[in-house]
Amino acid sequence: MIDDDLPPVLTSGLSRQQWGLIIAGDQIRREPPDRLQFSHTVLCQVGIPRKHTPERRYERSNGNLSLLIEGGSLWNGLSWIEQPLPYGAIPRLVMVHISTEAVKTKSRVIDVGESMRQFLTQLGLQTSGGRRGGYTALKKQLQALAACRMTLGMTDGDRVSTIDAKPIKRFDAWLLNGDHDGSQRTLWPGELELSEDFFDTLTRHAVPLDFRALGALKHSALALDIYTWLAHRLPRVSDARGTKVSWSNLKEQFGQDYGRSKDFKKAFRHALRQVCTVYPDAKLRDFPGGLVLQPSRSPVPRTIVSMSVPDRQRD
Repeated sequence: MIDDDLPPVLTSGLSRQQWGLIIAGDQIRREPPDRLQFSHTVLCQVGIPRKHTPERRYERSNGNLSLLIEGGSLWNGLSWIEQPLPYGAIPRLVMVHISTEAVKTKSRVIDVGESMRQFLTQLGLQTSGGRRGGYTALKKQLQALAACRMTLGMTDGDRVSTIDAKPIKRFDAWLLNGDHDGSQRTLWPGELELSEDFFDTLTRHAVPLDFRALGALKHSALALDIYTWLAHRLPRVSDARGTKVSWSNLKEQFGQDYGRSKDFKKAFRHALRQVCTVYPDAKLRDFPGGLVLQPSRSPVPRTIVSMSVPDRQRD
């Protein structure tokens, strides 16, 4: 968080968001993280919508992986309530949080706290209320995430596989009054249970992330997607000459929200600059048709991962 007591001359011309990135980047350069977070390797390569969509189906592809997300419904004690597709930064941060808890506790059952305020604090999000505040947004996105179905398609040579990748198997919730008169009934979970398939692959293929970088990028779902993708992809580049990724491939992976390629490239480059501020070891360069990914160190050294979760199986 930016220190409100910083002299005005230092903050002139920069937003709190920009200063947050600068301070996080400086801390990351100077010292290793004192705690880790994890994401599933699949969600580092293909992810959920970044913006609200009225559609009930969403597809996202990257190479030989394709993720299909379908909206679901939740029982509120009286009736089935249709949920929208999850979108934006909040469900991404939620998935990182519950994945981290699952890796650390080695349990599919995740305690998400006794209140929304407690959970918002765990995610590093604002605890303001109101229609558009943190409480409402978290409740909406968590319910959508719990209800949705995720299906993963994989192609390996001549072999084609379809895998049920729904992350949340069980959604236990308390009934809370939405209004003072009790006319609305809303849900807050006490526990989430991850599906067995998701948990098993997570424990074998969890990608370590720096919590300070995620905190600095939480304002942008696109920046979070780029950061987790690079955290997974760059340490796996073995060719010293690097690996080329075309702008058309990048748009297919990240640019479903953009009609024109030039609009996507502008937004992607802006987000990429922010990501590189908090992932200083990321090595990339331009080529006429896209980017070259070069061998880079992971944002979290393997020694720290080994000390934090000594018996976890890693990629």
